[in-house]
Amino acid sequence: MTVYLGLGSNQGDRKQHLVNAIDKLVAEGFRLEKVSPLVESPAMLPEQADPSWNKPFLNLVVAGDTDWTPGHGLAVAKAIETELGRQPGPKWSPRTVDIDILVWHEHRHESDTLTIPHPSIAERDFVITPLLHIRPDLRIPGLGKTIFELSQGRRNIPLWMGIVNVTPDSFSDGDSWTDQDQLGTHLDKLFKENIQIIDLGAESTRPNAERIDENTEWHRLQPVLEMIKDRISGSHVRPLVSLDSQRPGIIEKGIEAGIDIINDVTGLNDPAMVALARDSNCQVVAMHAMSVPVDPQVLLPSDRPAVAQLKEWMDTKVSSWLNHGIDLNRMIVDPGIGFGKTSIQAYELMSNCKDLRNSGMRLLLGHSRKSFMSALTDRPAGQRDLETLGISLALCEQGVDIIRVHHPFIHQRAYRAWSHIQKQ
Repeated sequence: MTVYLGLGSNQGDRKQHLVNAIDKLVAEGFRLEKVSPLVESPAMLPEQADPSWNKPFLNLVVAGDTDWTPGHGLAVAKAIETELGRQPGPKWSPRTVDIDILVWHEHRHESDTLTIPHPSIAERDFVITPLLHIRPDLRIPGLGKTIFELSQGRRNIPLWMGIVNVTPDSFSDGDSWTDQDQLGTHLDKLFKENIQIIDLGAESTRPNAERIDENTEWHRLQPVLEMIKDRISGSHVRPLVSLDSQRPGIIEKGIEAGIDIINDVTGLNDPAMVALARDSNCQVVAMHAMSVPVDPQVLLPSDRPAVAQLKEWMDTKVSSWLNHGIDLNRMIVDPGIGFGKTSIQAYELMSNCKDLRNSGMRLLLGHSRKSFMSALTDRPAGQRDLETLGISLALCEQGVDIIRVHHPFIHQRAYRAWSHIQKQ
C-alpha cells in the first residue's frame, strides 16, 4: 500500500530540513521507496502578506509503505514538524518543514483534521511536478485523472539537467572537465545549487566527430561516476545521474555503477539497448536523430511539418516499446534539436512542445548553445548561454519537463525570478 507525502521548507537550510524530515519518517516506520527530485516554487501567500513571508520553497514527494493508519500518519507528520522547529502561525506563514499526506493508496478519508487525497493536488505545480517524475500514471482517487493528465497544459516546474562532457572534442565545452580538481569543484556546485540532473557524457556527437572505442569511453566515465557516487552515497535527497551513451555495454556498466537515467541519442535503435531499458529500473531518454554523429547533409524532410514527423516517430516508437515490454512511465522523449533539423525546423519544434507532449510522455529539450542559434548571434558556441536562456524560458512557458543546458546555474536563477512573476 503506497503512501505519497509532500514535503516543503522555506526557512533556514531548506534541503537539510527535508533530509532530516525523511530520516525521521523512516525512523517512525515509513518504508521509503522513492524520493522525487527537488523543485523550487514561490511561496503561496495570502493577500497583504508580510513581505518577510515571500521566500521560495524547496519541495519534494516521497513514496513508501507503512503500517500507520491515516490518523497516525498525520500525528507523526505534525510531531516531526514540531521537532524540526516549525512554529504555530497563520496559514501559509513560513515554516522550517511542512509535511502533507497527498495520497494513501486508493483510500479516501475525510475528517475535521484530514482529507485524503489532499484536496489541492490538482492546483499545485510543486506537488504535480515531483509526482510526475516518480509516478506519472498515478491516478488520484476521486479526480479520475493521472498525474500526467493533470500536468498537461500547465507550466510545469522544469528539472534542470546540467551537461558534464568529459571529452576533449565536444561542440561547445570540449576539454572543460578533463581536470579532476576542476571537475570536482563543478560537481560540488551542482550539488550545492540543487541542480536536479547531472548528464554525463564521454563521446562527442558533434558534426564530423570521430568515434572512440568502448574502452576509451569507459576510461573517461568511470572516475567521474566514482566521484559522483562518493558525493551522493547515503543521501536520500540528491541529483539524478544520467549517462549519455549510445553503447549498450557502457550503459550496462553505468547501471551497475548506480545511474538513474539512460540517455540514448539513437532513440533505442539497438535491441540490446531496448533490453536494458526494459529490464533496468532506470528512466530512459530516447532522442530522435537523423544521424549520429551529426551529418549536416542528413536532414529531416522539409516538405512536411517537423512536428507531424516527430509525432509519427513517437507513435512508432511507443508501439515498439510496448511490444518489447517497456514501461512507458519511465520513458522521456527528446526531439533531438540539432540532430538533423534545419534552424527553421528547430524553432518549429521548440514552439510546439505542448503538442509533442501529447504523446503521453515527459519531454526533454536539449537546445543549449547549438548551431541553429547562428541565426541569432555570431558569437561562438561557448558564448551562447544568454540566447540559450531566452529559449529556455520560452520552454518553461510551455511546460517542458526537463531542460538540458551547459550552464544550469544561470537558468535556475532566471527561472526563480520568472516563476514569481508567472504565479501572479
